[in-house]
Amino acid sequence: MPKLLLFGYGNPGRGDDALGPELIGNIAQLHLAGVEYQSDMQLQVEHVTDLAACDRVLFIDADMSCTEPCDFSEISAEKDGSYTSHAMTPAALIYAYRQVYGKDAPPAFLLRIRGYNFALGDPLSGQAAANLDVATRLVRELCGDTSLQRWRHLANKGDSVA
Repeated sequence: MPKLLLFGYGNPGRGDDALGPELIGNIAQLHLAGVEYQSDMQLQVEHVTDLAACDRVLFIDADMSCTEPCDFSEISAEKDGSYTSHAMTPAALIYAYRQVYGKDAPPAFLLRIRGYNFALGDPLSGQAAANLDVATRLVRELCGDTSLQRWRHLANKGDSVA
């Protein structure tokens, strides 16, 4: 079974920005074989080492601009403006992986969950919690079917995942 890394990131103190870490908490309770869990407030260059021992990675983040309830896509390495900043995009992180290890990163995907309220101290909104439920079901399905072809099919279905 391929080793899958689920990496949720976001600030739990900023309302719906907690969606990534919340999803990781939901899935981690299942203790799935072949799945590792990582959660942080933001992606940083040091996280390239987390990718080194996995066969596939799914980044999970809150997003106020994606379609409801969530958006699932495959991503590729890209040197963008976040490459030298404190907080990186997933594409910049897998670009950094290539620079550090001299080879392509494992296949990488991004699950963006629609969030609405990101103010400091806000709780998770009801709408975001409903989107989180849908996203959690999707990730459970993905963890149960590790076929790269299936993941790519789902990623190419369209913008929104229902």
